[in-house]
Amino acid sequence: MGHDDDDDEESFGGLYEDGHWVWDDSVGALIFVSDRPAIVTDAIPLPIKAPTGTIEFRDDIDLIEQLRFRKRYMRKLKPGEPDVITVQDVKDLAIYTAPLTLMSPMLIDMLHLSTTERFIRALIFYCQYYLQTTDIMGFRMLELETKVRTPQSEEVERVFRENLSDLRTLVAKEYCTMIIGGADTKKFHHMGAQKKRKSLSDKDARLFETLLRMCIQIVWLALGRRSFNQLELEVNRLFKSDIFNSVEHMKPSNSKMTKEERDVLLGCCLRHDQKLNTRSPLMNEVFCARPIDYRMMGLGVIKYEMLHRRLLYMWLAIAGPEEELVKIGVPCGILGYPRPYFDTMLCVLPTVASDKSKSKAGGSKQSVQSDKSRSRSSSGSQTAPPQSSLAFGKSRLSTSEGSGGNRYLYTDIVLPEVETLSQQIPTSFPDEPEVERRCSEKQRRQWQNRLQRLINPSAIRHNK
Repeated sequence: MGHDDDDDEESFGGLYEDGHWVWDDSVGALIFVSDRPAIVTDAIPLPIKAPTGTIEFRDDIDLIEQLRFRKRYMRKLKPGEPDVITVQDVKDLAIYTAPLTLMSPMLIDMLHLSTTERFIRALIFYCQYYLQTTDIMGFRMLELETKVRTPQSEEVERVFRENLSDLRTLVAKEYCTMIIGGADTKKFHHMGAQKKRKSLSDKDARLFETLLRMCIQIVWLALGRRSFNQLELEVNRLFKSDIFNSVEHMKPSNSKMTKEERDVLLGCCLRHDQKLNTRSPLMNEVFCARPIDYRMMGLGVIKYEMLHRRLLYMWLAIAGPEEELVKIGVPCGILGYPRPYFDTMLCVLPTVASDKSKSKAGGSKQSVQSDKSRSRSSSGSQTAPPQSSLAFGKSRLSTSEGSGGNRYLYTDIVLPEVETLSQQIPTSFPDEPEVERRCSEKQRRQWQNRLQRLINPSAIRHNK
């Protein structure tokens, strides 16, 4: 990336304002010196408060900015690399459209860690299943007006509740690694990598508040810009107790749920302790008394010789090759779909949407009957969750719009059934690590350089 590209970047942003040009002998070029007050960044260890209020991302950038993004910041393919949507692509768009007040060098570094990437994929996976289950439970509550609950209804809802708890555990295990400074997150711990210095609690609060807001935006983009308010409420509910959840105070939603919906969507691991002992709902999932397969805590980190189909499904979603997700039928939002299906802003192209509509109109009778059978109660019970033979069949465009269906490019999640846990304690636990899927160092450097130019236009631009 040369000086011409840097000048091109700044000319679009109108950064040559309120300043003057001077000749710099050290670089042998003219540099722009801003007359505005200096901006304090997170590189200086000052007690900066966490962001509050509404944080707006730019989602209406014009064509010129989109061209600039494609030219300079969109991930370039390596020879032989499949052209599919990855977490990096979604992160790139979220960073590009984020307000400057949200960004910091530390946040960019943290977004480009293997642990954070697994955390983001697990959060996308959970949120997709949460929205899917919310739609199904809403349909089931409508059925209560004309149908009677049966013991089978309780069993159906128990399956949904257990599935959501397991997926929350996948998110919680990565979050625990991040907050204790484990693995590749050591240098981000509030007491330093060796945990010996004084706690920088204010800086830590800012980092995780901005990370949480960034992750909400990434999940929203990865799920096809679906149900932002609902996603924001659920993610904040997970990571914050009721006392500290400002989003829930502004947009109360749980009070509108029926008892059955609360039991399924919120789970059975909720605890109401005194203020000082309160844990977030996400942490309560880790310390819950329900049976949890210990191997879930190591998915994507520890290499296991044999995984049953449910755990394999989860591993593929949070740590498997993104280019294989669509082929093997493991949906995780738009991850794994061809990039040519989408425009620069990761919106589905009209041609792809029209092809989907045609496939829906000309779908087979078997598919229609399958959708109808899912919305029909058997023996007076309500809609049961679809089961999967889980040969990880090839994915298709989703055409169902009834109970549990969606109108988006990606398909519904169909988790395999829970297998009976062995009561025998293994003689030894595996300790061989998984092969680490590293984030793009090139993209990380690009975003750091861009942030530095935006914050300090007089910085040396050729330091790549």
